[in-house]
Amino acid sequence: MAWTQRVAWFWREWLRGLLVVVLIVGSLRSAVADWNDVPTGSMKPTILEGDRIVVNKLAYDLKVPFTRLRIARWGAPQRGDIVVFGSPADGTRLVKRVVGLPGDTVALVHNRLLINGTLVSYQPIGASSFPDFRPGPQPRKLAVEQLGEHAHPVMSTNGVSAPRSFAAVTVPEGHYFMLGDNRDESGDSRYFGFVPADSIAGQAVGVALSVDLDRGLRPRWRRFFRALP
Repeated sequence: MAWTQRVAWFWREWLRGLLVVVLIVGSLRSAVADWNDVPTGSMKPTILEGDRIVVNKLAYDLKVPFTRLRIARWGAPQRGDIVVFGSPADGTRLVKRVVGLPGDTVALVHNRLLINGTLVSYQPIGASSFPDFRPGPQPRKLAVEQLGEHAHPVMSTNGVSAPRSFAAVTVPEGHYFMLGDNRDESGDSRYFGFVPADSIAGQAVGVALSVDLDRGLRPRWRRFFRALP
């Protein structure tokens, strides 16, 4: 068999079908649903290092696969949503919580949020409520923050240098203000500013699976198929 025949046979029998599969899977991950591995603790205790989160790319709009070109829009991020987006600083993919919508005024006073001049509700909670979360040696405080319809945990850490207070800022149109639930150990809008709506890839809706990075990738079964608050 001549080499041209071999190439034609390889293309017909193997490569063509493989490329079709790759294109279909890539298109679905780009425009419909994706997953993200979480390497850092900026969203603890809600999301832990070693979680693989599910990202709904259709939560707010439909884009042409592999582009930011929007075909249709049927919603917008709501206060309290966890979203995946590209950092305005360097494009790094990040996972944070939406705390400020376009037109909102947002302030932080000793790690307590004020949205449009109203103090957000907080209720203390113990670390025992999160059996897979290990607080570590540093003193930490956990609370349930009521942000819109989302009641979710937030955490502060004593002894860590962090911007725990800032004066009120107004979120411009077409932008959002993001914070991590791990308030003292999160690089978020306090550092890189407002996030353009076009940078938001989708909404993080749940944990597909989770492994403990400190214990030989041991599965954390309780976190499998778990919705995010």
